[in-house]
Amino acid sequence: MWPPHRTPLFLPWMYPSLTWRIPTQQPELYLTFDDGPVFGPTEFVLETLHKYSIPATFFCIGDNVRKHPEVFKRMVEAGHAVGNHTFNHLNGWKTSLNDYAKNTTLCDQEMLKHRDQKSAPIKLFRPPYGRITRRQIKAMQPRSIIMWDVLSFDFLQSLSPEKCLRGTAQATRPGSIVVFHDSIKAEKNLLYALPRFIEQFLEKGYSFKVIP
Repeated sequence: MWPPHRTPLFLPWMYPSLTWRIPTQQPELYLTFDDGPVFGPTEFVLETLHKYSIPATFFCIGDNVRKHPEVFKRMVEAGHAVGNHTFNHLNGWKTSLNDYAKNTTLCDQEMLKHRDQKSAPIKLFRPPYGRITRRQIKAMQPRSIIMWDVLSFDFLQSLSPEKCLRGTAQATRPGSIVVFHDSIKAEKNLLYALPRFIEQFLEKGYSFKVIP
């Protein structure tokens, strides 16, 4: 099936220090969302998660937090986990180590403005596009770099909502870290696939957790 929603086996083998999946035999899943917060898609995601009483992990772009602080605060107040996705959605392969580190710190600082000052430091990081160099990986320590086991490809305009759902569901297994995008680009597929994906796996007895 194209696109391949399951992460190829060679990537976790090449980058074993990154988190691709949570080892478990239990029916547990880890829903994650990239590129928010924005009006519309992020609000839809929050309402959907509230409807089904499940938590998720949001990897936020710092500049979107700056533009939409009220949506970010709603995410935090709902008890969801948040992670760093750089301030400007940088491609690590095209960015110097110094600029990448500075941009990541900017994202931390922006999120801190809108969280309880007593909150624990943000330890979760996801590189935009999944592109990060080995030097950048080392520089991100002691953060946990979270990749994914299943990519929904909801951002692909050529992918129908039905195929988005079917491919994502077929690739998902216990311990999967599943990526959707709370972005305008992904909205068409997100609106269709997300609630149906959740319902399908709840009916199978799965529980949803945040990235530890």
